[in-house]
Amino acid sequence: MAGPVSSADRFHVDSSGIGQTDDVTDSVGPDPQYELFADEFLDHAREGLYNAHYDRPACLRLLGEVAGRTVLDVACGPGLYAEELVGRGARVIGLDQSPRMVQLCRQRVPSGEFRVHDLADRLHWLPDDSVDLVLFALGLEYVDDRTSTLRELRRVLRPDGALVLSRLHPTGDWLRHGGSYFDVRIVEETWSRGWQVRYWLAPLERTCEELHEAGFLIERLVEPRPTAEAAHVDRDRYERLLREPIGFLAIRALPAPWR
Repeated sequence: MAGPVSSADRFHVDSSGIGQTDDVTDSVGPDPQYELFADEFLDHAREGLYNAHYDRPACLRLLGEVAGRTVLDVACGPGLYAEELVGRGARVIGLDQSPRMVQLCRQRVPSGEFRVHDLADRLHWLPDDSVDLVLFALGLEYVDDRTSTLRELRRVLRPDGALVLSRLHPTGDWLRHGGSYFDVRIVEETWSRGWQVRYWLAPLERTCEELHEAGFLIERLVEPRPTAEAAHVDRDRYERLLREPIGFLAIRALPAPWR
C-alpha cells in the first residue's frame, strides 16, 4: 500500500494521452507505487482540493471525537491525516507500504508510531482489540485480498470502535472507464503529473459485501461534498463535485457483535 490516492489530477486529461487507461486482469501486487512520487504527492495533497477540502474533512467528521483515543492510520501516506488526528488529541499508529511515505510521516508527526507494512501480511505487531478507531483513507483500491485485510483490521479494533474508510466513487469510475459497472477489474492509469498507478475497480455492492464478510456493519455511508474553501482552489472542479458522483465516498463501519 502506498499513500492515499489523490484525485486532483485524475480527472485532468490532455491530448498527449495522459489519462489513458488499460484494463488488466491479474493483481495489483506488492510494489509500493507511490514511492516514486511520495514527495511530489505531499506537495500536491497538502492543500489540494480533493485531499484537503474533500476527503480529509469527510473522514475526520466520520471518525468523530478522537482525543485520548488510539487511531490506526492505514495507508497513512505522508502523514497529513495523522497530523490532523494528533492535533485533535489522538495517539496515532500508522502504516504504509512506501518507505518514503513512512519517513515523511515520522518527520511530520514525531509523536506518532509509523512503520512500513504490506497489507497482504497480517498485522502481527498489533494485538487483538488494541485500537479504538481505524482510518483507511483512499487505499482499499490497492489491496488484492480486501476481505482478508478488512478482517485483520476488525481483529485489532476494539468491540466498541469504528472503521472509517474512503474509496473512489464507483459510479465515477464507471463513467470514466466504461464497460460493465459490475465488473471487478484492475486498471492501469497515468495521471496528468505522469504518476503511473494500478488499482482495482469494484461496484459499491462488492465493497459492502467485503465489509460484511470481514465482520463489519455499515453505520453510515456518505457521498461527500467539497468544503466552501474548495471553490477558491478550483471553481470548476468544486462545482462539478457538487453535481456529479465523480470523486469519493466514505463509510463508517462498526464491528458486528456476533463476529
